[in-house]
Amino acid sequence: MASNAIVGATVPTTKIAFIGGGNMSQAILGGLLARGQSPNDCFVIDPDEAARAKLAEWGIAATAVFDERLLLADSIVLAVKPQMMKAALAPLAGRLTIQLVISIAAGVSVDSMAYWLGASGGSERKKYEHIIRTMPNTPALIHAGITGLYAPPGVSLSERAAAENLLTAVGKTVWFESEDMLNAVTAVSGSGPAYVFYLIEALETAAIEMGFSPNDARLFAVETFLGGAKLAALSAESPAELRVKVTSRNGTTERAIKYFESVALKSAFIDGVKAACARSRELGEELGKD
Repeated sequence: MASNAIVGATVPTTKIAFIGGGNMSQAILGGLLARGQSPNDCFVIDPDEAARAKLAEWGIAATAVFDERLLLADSIVLAVKPQMMKAALAPLAGRLTIQLVISIAAGVSVDSMAYWLGASGGSERKKYEHIIRTMPNTPALIHAGITGLYAPPGVSLSERAAAENLLTAVGKTVWFESEDMLNAVTAVSGSGPAYVFYLIEALETAAIEMGFSPNDARLFAVETFLGGAKLAALSAESPAELRVKVTSRNGTTERAIKYFESVALKSAFIDGVKAACARSRELGEELGKD
């Protein structure tokens, strides 16, 4: 079940570090800087020289390899590919105390990260507790994203507020009480922009095949999706109700909808989203702790 966002989480975190300085990290940092976060209180580790150069333009220090400055941060954002997560956390194992760790990687569970960050103690490994897992999406790049968040029971309200402050810099946020729901978030909104682009591509192709120039086809396809999404966002009516209003009896839209239904387009789409959710769970199992 989703829970309401924390109210009042707008004060920038004092010191923030990122492991990974790619597009998503840059989007979040850009949003934070626009809110008043000091670039002097930000630090990034990324092996890519171009990414480091971009961050340097913003006055943000960045290095190619692990640096002790990472340990001085109040919050550490994990912005690496899921397959790289275990290796990225290895230098931090047993070295964190109260730093909040915020993951924006798909699939990798809180339990796995807690284990990898934990300190060895006799025959058992003490897991690290201050972890929040999140799933933003690519519209965050234009500060129009939406992020699902999950925090284990031991995470404090102030830590939840810090994570929310970070992600509201690039869009809306929704908390979930079950970590498994982040697999669904990954399938719906994390992968969702690709579904939209796929359908825009299809509408654009149809327009070209019916005589539109490529430029006009792109314009009509993009503006139709943009306008439709805005109308859905601003309307009190459901998307289904809005669709019915556009679908005149025996009209052109009805003909198209009937054809879509005859080839089970909606069912296939729903099944595809569920397949993405299943893959997110598989990633967690494949990349989980040893």
